[in-house]
Amino acid sequence: MNIALDPFFNLSMDCLCIADYDGYFKKINPAFVELLGYSEDELRSRKICEFIYEEDRERTAIHRDYLINNRPLVNFENRYVCKSGELVWLHWTSIPVPEEKLVYAIARDISFTKGLEKERASHLSELSKLNNELKRLNYVTSHDLRSPVNNLISMVDLIDSSKIEDDETLEILRFVKLSAEGLKDTLDSFVDILKEKELHTESVEKVCFAPVFEKVCHSIKSLINRSQAEVAVDFCDLDHIFFNRAYLESIFLNLMTNSIKYARPGVQPVITVSASQKENVKTLVYADNGLGFDMDKVGHLIFNLNQSFHSNQDSKGVGLYLVHKHVISLGGNISVDSKVNEGTTFTINFRA
Repeated sequence: MNIALDPFFNLSMDCLCIADYDGYFKKINPAFVELLGYSEDELRSRKICEFIYEEDRERTAIHRDYLINNRPLVNFENRYVCKSGELVWLHWTSIPVPEEKLVYAIARDISFTKGLEKERASHLSELSKLNNELKRLNYVTSHDLRSPVNNLISMVDLIDSSKIEDDETLEILRFVKLSAEGLKDTLDSFVDILKEKELHTESVEKVCFAPVFEKVCHSIKSLINRSQAEVAVDFCDLDHIFFNRAYLESIFLNLMTNSIKYARPGVQPVITVSASQKENVKTLVYADNGLGFDMDKVGHLIFNLNQSFHSNQDSKGVGLYLVHKHVISLGGNISVDSKVNEGTTFTINFRA
């Protein structure tokens, strides 16, 4: 070996070696000796295959034949057994020199990376199990809830309204039925969404804002009336988008119920909803005059799961998380502008 290359060979942090076509090491650098724990004499006295982990020997032998037939070996990985019994993963680049019947090779210890990959695979497997369990729970919950909701609707239909003289009671029964029917529609849509997710598709169609918003308002009419909320809508500039209908219903439902739930005490809730298009950007703006948020403190957490920013016992920290997921899952984005006791404005830009 050219003495001018000795410093490079001896000082390299990677494992360098020269092997002959008979399968023996001819020269090994100190980094390789240190990694495997054998002396240079021990490494040179035995066939290379004896140091390779048994499960990798056959595969390595196939690639060694390629080398002997003058085919360089690039990005090959196998395991070696150290003198201590520990396994190390090596990433190889090997070049044959037929006229010398030698192979010049460089290997890098990738054991740490392989460990991370194994840990990642374990985490992904666990997440997959949890995801399947959550999926099953979603199906069971949405399916099982529909039965009592259908029973509730049937019970209301069985009531003979002609025997009820109190107008307020009749109005309450009507609201109960509207709410139950709205819940049934939501559950049905949710099951459909789960099926679409199972098929890795999300149906997108032409959806008009006004009827969807009206449907949501009907489903929570008693809540709106009780809060005396003032609702103003303007869909003149943009009356429709191509979106998932169930997602849009969920967006409106969660934003509306939040506005009423987090209204300022003693202040009539005022909600405005408008849609517009500028060039290719289609935008929905939803605003209220409620409690609002301190954006400096919680702005980065608003769309996170299980986050609650007001002392309302009914708050579960799910609504805005769902709104955000619905928007971004179809390529849109959503931003928030809010001040404490001045209200909140959500701006949704839909994918063109």
